Amino acid sequence: MRESISISLPEALKAELDRFTQAEGISRSDLVREAVREYLFTRRFRALRQELMPYAEAQGIYSDEDVFRELS
Repeated sequence: MRESISISLPEALKAELDRFTQAEGISRSDLVREAVREYLFTRRFRALRQELMPYAEAQGIYSDEDVFRELS
C-alpha cells in the first residue's frame, strides 16, 4: 500500500531537483523515494557499525583496513 506525503523545499533545491529529474528522465517521486531509501540504509548501517565497534576493537580491529586484512 502506498501513501502520499507532502514536503516543502526551498525554491533553489526544488529547481535543482527538477533539473536533475528532467536530465535523468525520472519522476520527482522516484528520486525522492530512492534518496529516502539510501538515507535510511546509511543511518541503519552507521547505527549497526557503532553497536559492533566495541566487539571489533576487542579483537584488535580498529579500521576498514583491519577488516579487509582479516577478510583476505
